[in-house]
Amino acid sequence: MTQLIVRKVGVIGAGTMGQGIAEMLAFHGLDVYIYEHLEDRQSHALAMIEQSLDKQIEKWAITRSEKKLVTSRLHIAESLSSMHDCELVIETITEDLDSKKAVFEELDRICGPDVILASNTSTLSLTELASVTAYPERVIGMHFVYPVMKTDLVEIVRGLKTSDDTFSRTKHFVEVIIQKKGVMVFESPGFVTTRLICLFINEALHVLEEGVASAEDIDSAMRIGYSFQNGPFEMADRFGLDSILAALERMFREYGELKYRPSIVLKKMVRAGQLGAKSGVGFFHYDKDGNRI
Repeated sequence: MTQLIVRKVGVIGAGTMGQGIAEMLAFHGLDVYIYEHLEDRQSHALAMIEQSLDKQIEKWAITRSEKKLVTSRLHIAESLSSMHDCELVIETITEDLDSKKAVFEELDRICGPDVILASNTSTLSLTELASVTAYPERVIGMHFVYPVMKTDLVEIVRGLKTSDDTFSRTKHFVEVIIQKKGVMVFESPGFVTTRLICLFINEALHVLEEGVASAEDIDSAMRIGYSFQNGPFEMADRFGLDSILAALERMFREYGELKYRPSIVLKKMVRAGQLGAKSGVGFFHYDKDGNRI
């Protein structure tokens, strides 16, 4: 096994997860190159990361000099070709198979054969993503859990052709370089965390629909009674209701089991644009910084 020596990491996609991953990588001393095809989202991502660091300064978690160090390691990539000298690239764009395949096909041409190409997908097939590359053995899943800075878990997902060497080098990166617990998962829609948490949230929605209890009381019951950090509805708001819906719909298609069929309440809220913390309203209300009101 060759250890993965990493100094530069590429992050494709500057949404909520991309921002969290980039901040965490820079915090661990890595140079991070962020690519987002929408230019306005690039500057927005850097602003959101800076805001996150400022909040940590307010809580005495980091110093101003540490913030300066982290921000100095964040770089905007003008194009995917900027990833050519990264040792690892993590894709974290929207959960659309065709869009992800297009990214992997291009990265495969740009990056040398030893560069690990990872996806943060929560439901899509790594084998299918790897199918468009000339080196499918170097494609792997690195599914981070939100919030990335605070959650010390990464699901390391093996596709059909992922090599043992790629898995070993990725596990070393996760556990030694970024100091998180890596759990190995064989490819399966939803893997472990998304599959279980989406079912939990969906069942809470059915309980709400039936009028058994309010969203606030259901959350309190699970938070206080079972030591959950957040109840199912605040979790859903943090993850994004559109993301929960997309994951449930894909698992419903893949498994064909009724338990994965999304609640009608969830569908209605997404159609109304009530997506949770990122839109300001979901099951609860949030300010512009994502704090619950």
